Amino acid sequence: MKSEFSVGLLGVPFDDNASFEKGPALAPDLIRQVLTSGSLNSATELNVELKNNPRWLDLGDLSFSKENHFIEDIAQPSIDFLSKNIRLLSLGGDHSVSHPLLKAYREFFPKLNILHIDAHSDLYDSFKGNRYANACPFARVMEEGLCDRLVQIGIRTLNEHQRKQVEKFGVECHEMKDWLTGTLFDFEGPVYLSLDIDGIDPAFAPGVSHREPGGLTSREVINIIHQINAPLVGADIVEFNPHKDIDNITSQLAAKLVKEIAGKMLLS
Repeated sequence: MKSEFSVGLLGVPFDDNASFEKGPALAPDLIRQVLTSGSLNSATELNVELKNNPRWLDLGDLSFSKENHFIEDIAQPSIDFLSKNIRLLSLGGDHSVSHPLLKAYREFFPKLNILHIDAHSDLYDSFKGNRYANACPFARVMEEGLCDRLVQIGIRTLNEHQRKQVEKFGVECHEMKDWLTGTLFDFEGPVYLSLDIDGIDPAFAPGVSHREPGGLTSREVINIIHQINAPLVGADIVEFNPHKDIDNITSQLAAKLVKEIAGKMLLS
């Protein structure tokens, strides 16, 4: 791709594949409200100013057909944006949206690494009869060869099936029980970040459908983002459920993460 690119904030308000509770479809609007509320400024910790930055765009929200062709409804607009040299920072939505986003990305990045932060591996072959559930996106990603390397951080819910999937697909799965703060990863080539808010401990992010104690701190996640050693070319933030939030704690954190990811992407 050309060296001069923009980064676009894209809302993906879709939670039809949520396997437990609906609500993440409401997240993009609430995160934007925080970003524009005046409660925080537009400077990032990496000294990137987002306000009036011509390379930082708001692309609005995707819309979805009644036929529930969600893969096409996400992948095709994403391809259109990427073809215009706009890299995407997407706001879900449940985690199923990552699969079609990565289908689009693979067309433009023949070498692509995924850094996946989550409490769950999301490698189920099928969940409750749905192969496209929010518990399955990375099984589809690996089956379709949409990345060269998948690194997972924050995992703390592996069962026997998921462990077999990790082995089958050669996933680098770092469980929280073994996590050492400050661990760095050496990526060769572009990186796509998929950040499930429930990868962060519910003490910092209560607004999720699947609260799993024992997770990463907000500071650890921000540091992980800052320390990515290769170009960060795309990202999604998913599974924030406003119905479960307390005093807007999670929406504030999600907005902070948008800023820090955007700053990192613009510097890549």
